[in-house]
Amino acid sequence: PPIIMLTLLLLLGEGLANGGRTAHITGTSRMHVSRVQATTTSSEVEVDPVPNPFIQRNSDGGPWVQQRPRPRRNRQSESVRRMVRENQVTAADFIYPLFIHNAEENDVIPSMPGCERHSLPSMVKEAKEAYAVGVRSFVLFPKVEDELKTNRGEEAYNPEGIVPTAVRMLKEALPESIVFTDVALDPYSSMGHDGIVEDGRILNDETIEQLCKQALCQARAGCDFVAPSDMMDGRVGAIRDALDAHGFTNVGILAYTAKYASAYYGPFRDALDSHPGFGDKKTYQQDPANGKEALIELALDEAEGADMVMVKPGLPYLDVIRRLKDNTNLPVAAYHVSGEYSMLKAAAEKGWLDERKVALETLTCFKRAGADVILTYYAKQAAAWLQEGEDA
Repeated sequence: PPIIMLTLLLLLGEGLANGGRTAHITGTSRMHVSRVQATTTSSEVEVDPVPNPFIQRNSDGGPWVQQRPRPRRNRQSESVRRMVRENQVTAADFIYPLFIHNAEENDVIPSMPGCERHSLPSMVKEAKEAYAVGVRSFVLFPKVEDELKTNRGEEAYNPEGIVPTAVRMLKEALPESIVFTDVALDPYSSMGHDGIVEDGRILNDETIEQLCKQALCQARAGCDFVAPSDMMDGRVGAIRDALDAHGFTNVGILAYTAKYASAYYGPFRDALDSHPGFGDKKTYQQDPANGKEALIELALDEAEGADMVMVKPGLPYLDVIRRLKDNTNLPVAAYHVSGEYSMLKAAAEKGWLDERKVALETLTCFKRAGADVILTYYAKQAAAWLQEGEDA
């Protein structure tokens, strides 16, 4: 209508061209109108459907947003992306958990596709295959025969037991490998708990006495690091003192600093047949709702002599990984636990996810959150993918 035309002319200060030619209206009004057409035969005014005050025209007549910083410039090619990448995942970052048992054959673990309970010769073979693709670190988890389990877990420090034997075999086969051992009573406990049980309670100091014996047994077998996962108060300091007093000052401690009472451990407990015999583990493992509590555990583990600190589980606790990283100068490890692993495997089997891409993205998330070390059942598989290259 004519009133609209007059209003536009007043706002923008432009007249219409004579005759039947198109008139272009320009101006600095917040209400940007890029084109108005008027003819001698029509009183209609045509306005572009999406007025935009921010898009101008460059010298070639193309659209131009006056934006000097353009982050996409650093993403424009794979070569540029690699050059500026903040976090890189390598096989050297991985610790490969291996399940072992005293049997001649391997057992499939249905809830953990791709994982097995290895016989000791098979464990060595699996470690060699992982070593060949760059994995240098391993942690051992035993399934112990029921007849060897007791409330006090004495089998944990049997020098001829499955873990000391496995350590010796691994170090003989791969002398330059780094062997971690789990320090906790639950695989050896008739009660399925990480400590000694008395009247329905998990005893703290009495358990630590057993853990020190276990750590010393593993150190004598030749492990490089012990990894107390039990969450008893004061166990890191006690184990450090026990190792030092017996001449094992070079054996390190990877402390399970923030180990949560998580539902993500189910497949792992299937693998070791170590489900709690009663109740749960909430009186010694951390409440999943708590973040600041991890800093209390961190301060204690640092003061007691831990060489590395760990968060378990990993992916649901990236915020806790970052909290630890921001508050310590020690290396931080993340445990990509069985439940996380099995979910990816299940989705991949269904064809819902690209397993390779999602697994590598997940491992990169740990690095971005602050993890220096990653315990993952994907270690061998991911290391092989990394060898193949990103575009494979």
